[in-house]
Amino acid sequence: MAPVYLAVVGLGGVGKAFLSQLATLQLGSIAKPTVIFASRSSKQLYNKDFSAIDASTLDSSCSPILSLPDLTKWLADAPGKVILVDNTSNQDVADTYPSFLKKGISVVTPNKKAFSSSLQLWNDIFSSSSPSALVYHESSVGAGLPVISTLKDLVATGDQITKIQGVFSGTMSFLFNTFAPVTGSGSGKWSEIVSQAKDAGYTEPDPRDDLNGMDVARKCTILARLAGLEVEGPDSFPVQSLIPKALESASSASEFMQKLPEHDQEMESYKEDAAKQGKVVRFVASVDVQNNKVSVGLEMVEKDSPIAALKGSDNIFVFHTKRYSSSPLVVQGSGAGGEVTAMGVSADLIKAIERLS
Repeated sequence: MAPVYLAVVGLGGVGKAFLSQLATLQLGSIAKPTVIFASRSSKQLYNKDFSAIDASTLDSSCSPILSLPDLTKWLADAPGKVILVDNTSNQDVADTYPSFLKKGISVVTPNKKAFSSSLQLWNDIFSSSSPSALVYHESSVGAGLPVISTLKDLVATGDQITKIQGVFSGTMSFLFNTFAPVTGSGSGKWSEIVSQAKDAGYTEPDPRDDLNGMDVARKCTILARLAGLEVEGPDSFPVQSLIPKALESASSASEFMQKLPEHDQEMESYKEDAAKQGKVVRFVASVDVQNNKVSVGLEMVEKDSPIAALKGSDNIFVFHTKRYSSSPLVVQGSGAGGEVTAMGVSADLIKAIERLS
């Protein structure tokens, strides 16, 4: 059995969690893969003879920096099958996936930019894959939740997807579950809850990166494409930003947070309008396959709906299909965080190794 080598790009939160899980992978009779390359920002670690490395020593590495084309060429010469594990959100790395695949290097990644950027890149990636150069990206949507695998199974077995909707962001889930719960009036003003979420690490360091809706739009793009829609990109359909227009030009995250309380009434109005109808407001993603429509934004939902009943920062993905018409198929749980994202990456790695072995 030919050895399997790993090149691990990105050793931040997800990357570190992945390496920890790699040490305990359950592969049965299949030999564990050998890590031969690791990188983080401006550091790389590898041995020219493809011998194993200790990724924990990356910071003290003196290995010369390989460009992405040089890395592709070097990995293609390895004496076995190679899997690139990209734990970054780097567009340049994503753009190189077709080149890796054409050289027989498989790709396992949570990098959603690879699958939500141009439709051309999407097509190039999958036209470059083969039985010996695989692509797995479960964690690009919903972290470790079985969202992509579920959708692929539905499509592959001939079910007809009519609609996919839900709350695809842990940040948005926490914000609205706290701001407009099914029972009670909420735990404070909108700006206070955004600040609370930021302090708890539920948002990016600059909350605008979550509030602009683009993270959710990227996930919608991926699911829409897998469901059969040729969506050009996350900017090709309506995406409602929760950044007040007056604050779009804020020079920093601190300025944005300082001025956000001035716009609390805008969000309060949404909540009050929903309450008058006996509903709650949520930030909902929708992929309407039947009508070829994709949208992201605020919606008023019934209090007894699965979307309204979410707790904490959970994600929910509701699949309406021909088979699941009377009662939709629901995937729900934690959709963010280093450990659960790394779990999705590790599970994909096992699948890739099993297919390559």
